[in-house]
Amino acid sequence: MNETPAGDGISGEHPFAALQPALLLDMLESAGVRADGRLLALNSYENRVYQLGVEDDAPLILKVYRPGRWSDASILEEHAFAVELAALDIPVVPPLATDGRTLHHASGFRFALYPCHGGHAPELDDADTREWLGRLLGRLHAVGEAASFRHRSAIDPDAMGKGNRDWLLESGWIPPAMETGYRQVTDELLTGVDAAFHQADGRSPIRLHGDLHPGNILWTDHGPHIVDLDDSRSGPAVQDIWMLLSGGREERTVQLADLLAGYERFHDFDPRELHLLEALRTLRLISYAAWLASRWDDPAFPVAFTWFGTERYWEDHVLTLREQVAAMQEPPLPV
Repeated sequence: MNETPAGDGISGEHPFAALQPALLLDMLESAGVRADGRLLALNSYENRVYQLGVEDDAPLILKVYRPGRWSDASILEEHAFAVELAALDIPVVPPLATDGRTLHHASGFRFALYPCHGGHAPELDDADTREWLGRLLGRLHAVGEAASFRHRSAIDPDAMGKGNRDWLLESGWIPPAMETGYRQVTDELLTGVDAAFHQADGRSPIRLHGDLHPGNILWTDHGPHIVDLDDSRSGPAVQDIWMLLSGGREERTVQLADLLAGYERFHDFDPRELHLLEALRTLRLISYAAWLASRWDDPAFPVAFTWFGTERYWEDHVLTLREQVAAMQEPPLPV
């Protein structure tokens, strides 16, 4: 699903192990920023993210990219999208440019610097909050539709679905006693995913945030701002909407109506994309398991996800997938 950049200059099985405090401070200074020695590791697994103190100034966020995931061109395209949005007063957090650059290289790593913005998770049970987020998304997608990504990948149901499913089977992650059941339920789901994408076909993909779960939205007294465009890619607009919906069908219908009431003030929404709500959820279920498995050689993952890979985990995962079969068969939410 992700691009593979040319050599990162990193050797060894676990490259992030080299990110010791002295190296992190050196990286910050290589970008022209004088650190004061304060360092706080933040909750991040795909990359490594730190809050670093700066002499006589506000702290900064240092984001160190996982080697081998994105090319330089695709990272710079993400940065450019964030800068473009911020220039239009859309509240995202773009990278800082030092010496005219937003992407830096030091000690074999690639990294970016961001201003430090606080906030709390949005109160998604509040109708006004949902409508505000809808307005924000409508503005973001109006900009996203105005141009196209050249280097960042698009949402690919085949790679996210069948590709990840096959990799899990071929890599031996699925317990032998569960392989047949896992294959059968994913076959049924992937057939449904293909049908959903066929029914939703019509509008061209647009530039998206790509991973807009509530943890990537921070709320302050001034309203929401969006962080972490690391998974920004092209795809259907509903990709940035479905993770904000939760609960039963009636609850999600009300939530969707509030979001779209704000959204359609700035951008049209194609109701055919509602066929993709459960299809995208299915793809995330499959790809999330594959993501955890593919990162298991990173020492941070076994420590943080102790429950992953056990027989109980796979039993629960297959049960969730079977429940998803029923969800896929429901009609789309009304608008």
